[in-house]
This record gives sequence, structure tokens and C-alpha cells, in this order.
Amino acid sequence: MVHAGPLAHRPVTRSAVPMPPPAVFLMGPTGAGKTDLAMKLAGAFPFEVINVDSAQIYKGMDIGTAKPSKSCLQQVPHHLIDIREPYETYSAADFRRDALNEMAVITAAGKIPLLVGGTMFYFRTLEHGIDILPGADVPLRDRLARRAKRVGWPVLHRQLARVDPKSAQRIDPHDRQRIQRALEVYQLTGSPVGGAGAPGAPAPYRLHKLAVTPADRAQLHQRIEHRFREMLARGLVDEVRQLLQREEISLDLQALRVVGYRQVGEYLVGKVSYNEMSETAVASTRQLAKRQLTWLRNQRGVVWINSLDVTRSDGPVNSVSEYLIGKLS
Repeated sequence: MVHAGPLAHRPVTRSAVPMPPPAVFLMGPTGAGKTDLAMKLAGAFPFEVINVDSAQIYKGMDIGTAKPSKSCLQQVPHHLIDIREPYETYSAADFRRDALNEMAVITAAGKIPLLVGGTMFYFRTLEHGIDILPGADVPLRDRLARRAKRVGWPVLHRQLARVDPKSAQRIDPHDRQRIQRALEVYQLTGSPVGGAGAPGAPAPYRLHKLAVTPADRAQLHQRIEHRFREMLARGLVDEVRQLLQREEISLDLQALRVVGYRQVGEYLVGKVSYNEMSETAVASTRQLAKRQLTWLRNQRGVVWINSLDVTRSDGPVNSVSEYLIGKLS
């Protein structure tokens, strides 16, 4: 692997406007190989990793979220992993606040933040800021919750798709918290979430965006299925069982609605068979990856990397390193 060595910052004269510090986004669909590439790049640059996965923030959710191994965490500093209990809430606003704090500390230490994950809404919120939206309306939320209890959250998700298709595209049909909030904002303001409030402040960084994914979608599907089978073999069912044995944790929690955990939980309470659980989890993960790819393809300035090349020791990673040297120096 090419080692970039120290990165020299451009000198700033009195008349020049200081350049914002750099940061790198390493994005991609679930199962694409982001962690492997992050570790390779961290061997070539003074990176510290910030987690951008809304499930990896939770303690005790390790196998099903594909958290970096203990050896990875020992080799390269990682931030915003295991910072909440599964019964605690964590929003995109919380993430932006925490991520900017960590980025400031990393930059002050002379290093570069490498933000790695697949929660695209977190990336969007970090880059563009958060719209100033109306506060919670308890009576309206109660009405939405009662309707969802009668007809199911997927029905409300379809309702959301009619009035706010962009939000519906990035929200899972079973993610009741985000469906409820998006419908609440629309009914209070008459506008979709993206257009209902004053714009927030953009992140004060020079952002360089990488996206890693197999060139062939069929290969991504194979990786997703293989990875879930491995999770089961490593003890995912026992991990979810241990979580549900805790009095404060139930399948209704936002954390347990994560793809994989939701299906295993339904298997453990007898709603589905083991084979149905496995097949549904793989299908749902593929749907998640499709939504992630759709979002990524609509982003500007993204450098795409074929994840099947990441394991090679020659050109691909070296090419990414050369690109970053030009951008970060």
C-alpha cells in the first residue's frame, strides 16, 4: 500500500481566506466493504474514523450491525460507536452535534476525519445542516400512532410517499419514528420535511466523497446473503435473545427495528419460522442497499470505487490514495 506520509497544509497569507479543514466521506450500501477500505486508507493517511451507522451507536448490537472487530478498533481510533443503550433515542441532530465535536477534536490534533457508514440521512444532515422544523405536536402524534395501530406503519409509509416521496424513499416502511415525524411535519406545515424549515448551516469542512460498492448489483446481493449467513453462524440469534431478555428492551424500540434485528426478533417471539426470518432479512437488506445506492447516485462529486478491487494489493487502493493526496494536500 502506498503511504502518503504527512500532509502539508497550504500556507495562508494575510490576504488569503483560510481554507476549511478537510474531511472524507466513505459511503456505500450495506455489505459493500466500507470497513475494509477504511482500514486500508487509515494505513496510508492520518485518519481517525467517525462512525456514520445509526445502528452501530448501540451497545450490545455487534454482530447484526457488522461493527468493526476489536483488532480494527485497536489499530485505528473510531468514534461514535457504542455510545447509546438500545432503549435510548438518538436523532440525526444528535449525530450532527456529536460528529462535529469529534471532527473538531480530530482536526485540532492534526489528523483528518474519515466518516464511514451507510446511514445516508446522517451524511446529508452533517453536510447541509438541519432545517429548523416545528416542534412535536403530541395530539397529532397520538392520532398517527392510533391509525398505525389499526392499519400498520407500511400503510402510513405509502401515505407519506404520496405527499413527501423523497422522505419516503429514504425511510424504511417499518420505521415508525421517522414516518410519524415526516407525516407530522407535512401536516403541520403543508410542506415535505426537506422544505418545511429554514436551512441549517453547512459543515465547515472541505468534504471529499468516496462511495464503495460492487460494480455488479448481483455481486452485492450475493455479498449481502453471505454476510447474513455469517452473522447467523456467529450468534446473531443469541445476541437478539440476550437483548430481549433485558426488561427495558422490546421489539417496539427504534434500535430493534434495524434490518436483521427486526426479523430475528419476530422469529424469537414465534411470528415467523427460522427460514422465513432468514429469507426476509436478506430481502430487506437488499431493499435497504437499493435505497442507499439510489441516494448515492443522486449525489454530486462522488468518486466511485469497485469494492471487489479493495482486497487487491495493487492499483485500486493506490489510485484512491493518489486521488486523496491531491485533494488533501
